[in-house]
Amino acid sequence: MFALPHLDLPPLRAAAGRVRLPGSKSISNRVLLLAGLAEGVTEIRDLLDSDDTRVMLAALRALGCGLERAGPVLRVKGLGGRLPVREADLFLGNAGTAMRPLTAALAVLAATQGGAFTLRGVPRMHERPIGDLVDALRPLGCTIDELGTPGYPPLRLRGQAGGRLALAAPIRVRGDVSSQFLTALLLALPLAALDTPVVIEVQGELISKPYVEITLALLARFGITVQREGFARFTIPQGSRYRTPDIVHVEGDASSASYFVALGAIAAVDAPLVIEGVGSDSIQGDIAFVDAARAMGAQVQARPNALEVRRGRWPLQAIALDCNAIPDAAMTLAVMALYAQGTTRLSGIASWRVKETDRIAAMAAELAKLGAQVDSGADFIAVTPPARWHAATLGTYDDHRMAMCLSLAAFNPLAGALPPVPIRIEDPACVAKTFPDYFETLLALVRAAPAEVPVITVDGPSASGKGTLAAALARRLGWHFLDSGAVYRATALAAVRAGVALADEAALARVAAGLDLHFDGDRILLAGEDVSDELRREDTGALASRVAALPAVRQALHALQLSLRRAPGLVADGRDMGTAIFPQAPLKVFLTASAAERARRRHKQLISKGIEANIADLLADIEARDARDRSRSASPLRAAEDALQLDNSQQGVDESVDTVLQWWRQRNPLDEGR
Repeated sequence: MFALPHLDLPPLRAAAGRVRLPGSKSISNRVLLLAGLAEGVTEIRDLLDSDDTRVMLAALRALGCGLERAGPVLRVKGLGGRLPVREADLFLGNAGTAMRPLTAALAVLAATQGGAFTLRGVPRMHERPIGDLVDALRPLGCTIDELGTPGYPPLRLRGQAGGRLALAAPIRVRGDVSSQFLTALLLALPLAALDTPVVIEVQGELISKPYVEITLALLARFGITVQREGFARFTIPQGSRYRTPDIVHVEGDASSASYFVALGAIAAVDAPLVIEGVGSDSIQGDIAFVDAARAMGAQVQARPNALEVRRGRWPLQAIALDCNAIPDAAMTLAVMALYAQGTTRLSGIASWRVKETDRIAAMAAELAKLGAQVDSGADFIAVTPPARWHAATLGTYDDHRMAMCLSLAAFNPLAGALPPVPIRIEDPACVAKTFPDYFETLLALVRAAPAEVPVITVDGPSASGKGTLAAALARRLGWHFLDSGAVYRATALAAVRAGVALADEAALARVAAGLDLHFDGDRILLAGEDVSDELRREDTGALASRVAALPAVRQALHALQLSLRRAPGLVADGRDMGTAIFPQAPLKVFLTASAAERARRRHKQLISKGIEANIADLLADIEARDARDRSRSASPLRAAEDALQLDNSQQGVDESVDTVLQWWRQRNPLDEGR
């Protein structure tokens, strides 16, 4: 997950490949609560791992549920409708799918079995209305204290053992603010239907009906068949009791699928984008997003558990659509509108205003930064594509869906943006609410023009600390990292393993050309094997120095190093990154330190590993290696003419990183004017 203040995305031009969706948030938290309330043990497979599910799991654990992990499977030992814990303070973050149902369930249980439970969340949760649910529960005899602003969390739910609920009259709840209020009642009231049927009546037009369909389908899986009259009246049968279905599979998240359906519609030009985990048999209403994407021009083939998407009509076709049934996925349509011909008008989205943020206001503000013309009102947004695209820093409002939707604006070259512009996504880690690996997944699918992917090169002599500096820079920026020294060490190691003599330049070049090398965070994989420790050994480094002096080997490795220039950016360290491999890099750093200081650092490093070393010998070796590197015929060690020199003899790593980042901000178009 990108745990960074911001993530800069260069202009992107194509996408293809295969993505496996995380589990549905809507299904995951419903299933967790149902399993927690049911009798028996429920085995949940493919559960979403995200902030929202973590707060639900923490709440269930605090209430006495048994939770046991076995790899990708979670086993939940339910309470059977009986509370072993009668007092708890539950923090539920910004998870509406946890706050609303738990409020209803614990209000019912506290009123009949006794107890006191406090439910609270982040400040934004305390701004999300819950008054209509509270108003529906109080006439039943539930005691609910509003601890802050009336009608909003935090809440305290309390009652005395032996209490009885007033269930003779229908329970009425508004349906035009959030379908989660009705879902909460449907999930909670089977706990009270032992001796009498329970009737729920919806007042007003119910929004987001497909989410209620999910609730009804899952209730049936746990033994509760709700009788209904459309979406106006629901009857929970007398004698209802939750029973485990033993095993439940959580299908992929259809709302999250929308970003990749849109990605395919915009950028899957040469090859398709295949989305696994959700398809034509989905029980989620947001699968209807596929029809909207098709109306805009996407080519989508739906199979039972997968979608295959290609770009069809281009530019996309503007549409006018009532999105009442797909409010979350409809956000993606607002960004697709940037690539459409005409004005796209999305209505029926009043619920956007009471989500993680006021999504209508937020979307209007951020699309306008890009140059779009945006009109909005109480329940609609209308978007006309930019006449001229602007590089922009896009706010995400601690809202996962804002971050994921807005990332698609990076494909502006496909809309004819001249010049193509980068975008900045603020607080990319907010996607952890539902899709922690979203940006890693996205970047694995996309392609950019190499010249538009930023590169920072860090060159310097042996033991100057360039690898340490470059790796730290890459982490701070969220970029890829190229350790060119590791490339040559891996070549030497592969040659030794293959029995190739280090004097056979032609054979070594063939080894280099076929090198199966991958950088995976801090790990370096050679033919799938983690060789990180072997590559750091002194004897491997000595062999690499001999290999790196051979022109044919350097030429063979050139293409491999260039191929690592991928979005969102690359930090490359070595001795000729700025002069030979990436001569057009926008920032080149030449790192220096005195030979004595480098010998001292190397000595400290070796001693820490338990390796005996002599500083005088190390100094002589470093001076000899410097002379050899400066005088070699192939890419001799020297600073690029436009490189900025940094002497880190008296600097720590963090101080050096800060210096280079300041230099980068002076060149980054997204930092202009800051």
